[in-house]
Amino acid sequence: MKKNILLGLLILLIGFLLGGLTYYTLYERINKPTYLPYRQPEVSENVRSINRDFADVVRSVSPAVVNISTTKRYQGTGTLNDGFFDFFNPFHRGPRQYKEQSLGSGVIISQDGYIITNHHVIEQADEIRVTLYDRRSFKARVVGADPKTDIALIKIKESGLPTIPWGNSDTLSVGEFVLAIGNPFGLSHTVTMGIVSAVGRANVGIADYEDFIQTDAAINPGNSGGPLVNTKGELVGINTAIFSRSGGYQGIGFAVPSNMVRAVIEQLMKKGKVVRGWLGVTIQDLTPELAREFGINKTTGALVSDVLRGSPADRAGIKRGDVIVRFDNKTVENVSMLRNLVAQSPIGSRKTIEVIRNRRPKRLTVVVAELPKEFNEFAEDYTVQAEVANALYGVTVTDITPAIARQLGVSLKEKGVVVVDVQTDSPAHDAGLKKGDIIQEIDSKDIKDYDSWKEALNNIKEEDTVVLLVNRRGKRFYLAITP
Repeated sequence: MKKNILLGLLILLIGFLLGGLTYYTLYERINKPTYLPYRQPEVSENVRSINRDFADVVRSVSPAVVNISTTKRYQGTGTLNDGFFDFFNPFHRGPRQYKEQSLGSGVIISQDGYIITNHHVIEQADEIRVTLYDRRSFKARVVGADPKTDIALIKIKESGLPTIPWGNSDTLSVGEFVLAIGNPFGLSHTVTMGIVSAVGRANVGIADYEDFIQTDAAINPGNSGGPLVNTKGELVGINTAIFSRSGGYQGIGFAVPSNMVRAVIEQLMKKGKVVRGWLGVTIQDLTPELAREFGINKTTGALVSDVLRGSPADRAGIKRGDVIVRFDNKTVENVSMLRNLVAQSPIGSRKTIEVIRNRRPKRLTVVVAELPKEFNEFAEDYTVQAEVANALYGVTVTDITPAIARQLGVSLKEKGVVVVDVQTDSPAHDAGLKKGDIIQEIDSKDIKDYDSWKEALNNIKEEDTVVLLVNRRGKRFYLAITP
């Protein structure tokens, strides 16, 4: 009996083992993945050709792109909360020297060392260093700068340098491929690709004279001053700014078109400054309602709202109510376009202007004059911020000019300084100081001009709260700013 039981158990065990082995073998055969031998993917010759073309453009252009580093020095006052301890003189609280460094990009345009970059890259820099593609480094000097277009020209002492040929930015079309090359976040010679998203972008608030190329090629901090090139490897723009809520790339970048850059650079090379043309008119964009009233089918053109007596426009016969639709045989799309066309016109040149007057076209000839200094929107020399981190740190001001007084709607007899910019992280911004405000007193002391502003600024201590008398479009009020 026992033998029969043991024999049965043995048969069951053997059956179980054979069944498990069979199941495992069949399961592995059914579920085991099968891999085909590697096969070269079939890519069309067109795709391969495009790939080679872009790579060839990058190889040709990259040697002419440079990295720019700047150093700014300023004095500050040490405090117990500095976070650092002076071992040798722990109680010394005198002025200290601080250094601020920043990075940008540039593009070589001549073999003898002329380099284009943005004005904001080298603005107020005590030292500028240029690093070439082959890692050689040179100290650079500023030849000239134009804050109104955010373009600057610098030079290094070297010859036989690689260059990028100029392209014609006027022929750019929306949808064209472009490449942006630069130094984003310190990453040397980074290349990104995109398309031209729009052309003729104005009223962006980046510069005084705007005609930007908009692109979705990735542009980030450090790309400023670098080239935007087309598929021929030609320079069609200088990367200048991005639209971003995070500080990084969000698909919208702006570049100054090469034709505007070239006009500015030629003047900086010859004169060290930019001289702009002037008509002497106040102009505004047309709304659909205004267009109907003045007999225009479209909202293109620039409506003349005022003509300065004795100006080139006055002598040419331009009148208030005229709509300028063509300038120098070019269709005027809007105010920004006309402003740029006039500004880039040679001084003394004769230009044909077509206007609509009383619903009828009329042709006039005007002689372009030089933009008078008093009609500059802002003076060329102004402080960027207080040298010490006091209550007015981050406030930019300029003297009052007739043009600014007229724009702000105040009397020419007003004294003070006009606020050009207020940094968003500054105490003044938190207190409510705005661009366009006229500061007329600091702590009951009269501010008559830039010199008195600077003197008052240097007397403000780091911990002081200041009280300003502000004139905002004719309304005066006091503003207290706490550091």
